[in-house]
Amino acid sequence: MNQILADTVEAAEPPVTSVGPDINARRVKISPDFWYPVAWSHELKTAKPHATNFAGAPIVLVRPKEGAVFALENRCAHRQVPLDMGTVTGCAIKCGYHGWTYDASGKCTDVPYLGKGKMPNGVKSYPCREEAGLIFVFPGDPAKADNFPNLSAAVSPDYKVRRFGRRIKCHYSFMHENLMDMNHQFLHRKIMGQIRPRYLGRKLGDDWLEVQYTFARTAGKQPLGEAAVFGGRRTADVNDRDVMTIRTEYPYQTLRIIPAGGGAAVMDLWIVYVPQDAEQKTIRTFGMICIHKPDGIMGRSLLTLGWPALVLFTERIFKEDRGIVESEQAAHDAQGGNWNQEIFPVIRELTSLLVSCGQPVE
Repeated sequence: MNQILADTVEAAEPPVTSVGPDINARRVKISPDFWYPVAWSHELKTAKPHATNFAGAPIVLVRPKEGAVFALENRCAHRQVPLDMGTVTGCAIKCGYHGWTYDASGKCTDVPYLGKGKMPNGVKSYPCREEAGLIFVFPGDPAKADNFPNLSAAVSPDYKVRRFGRRIKCHYSFMHENLMDMNHQFLHRKIMGQIRPRYLGRKLGDDWLEVQYTFARTAGKQPLGEAAVFGGRRTADVNDRDVMTIRTEYPYQTLRIIPAGGGAAVMDLWIVYVPQDAEQKTIRTFGMICIHKPDGIMGRSLLTLGWPALVLFTERIFKEDRGIVESEQAAHDAQGGNWNQEIFPVIRELTSLLVSCGQPVE
């Protein structure tokens, strides 16, 4: 494994952009000026308010019987109680305490005992969109809300989609680094067998970093769940020619596998890590694994039959990843800072990117 790391590091060019010694990336808060999912579509029932949050800010989602989903600050301007304790009436939400009513813009439209004169101040509203089974809000400057992520694979009929998400007790940067650094496949050796990653190179932009790998299995058999991705077992020589491209395009991550011989991606993963608390030490992941449907009835039937194995396989992988990044966060907190000795240039560049794109450190 040490030799793999050495070979990988030696191949990385040009020189690394490093993070300054006075900046701890684990204390850099995520930029609010992007679209973030805060719930799955199935979690929000018609005419039943749903409480969620972004980085400690409470949000209430509302799906009226008619009209689009909307999002408001989850507090009544009157006594500060959560609006999700109230009721939905038409295209508005009514506080469950005194009946103050707010429309989709956050404007207070009715106070039952006040009459129809000047209404009190309302509450903050968030730009809100529902796409690909996710409900997004834009918590930052609304003038910048034109940068919606590309979810083309998740809405394409050519792909079968598995949606997943977990709450994880770690800073979002740990998850970006975990996915980007495929040298950590050693962690999954009991599930996947012995895997040797080969680093092909990377590209870097102002707000994105992309890296490519191929893989060779040096011991063990290909798991059924992995085989389901490719529509059957893969031989070692073919596996070493399948190209995996991992991209952090702040604040999202994608992973695409192009099979040997080219063509459409057999797997297209989109994932984002949404801070839950004000300190941003707990995140909620929202991910979509899109598996390309094989041609022909037989191929699609095999994908359907292999789907349970793929779900089990990915759950086991995610469980190991979650455990390891939570251990990293615990070590960071116990040590009171970042003591990492990172030698892989790609991860050092990624950390720099997350720092530069996040909220400025005070």
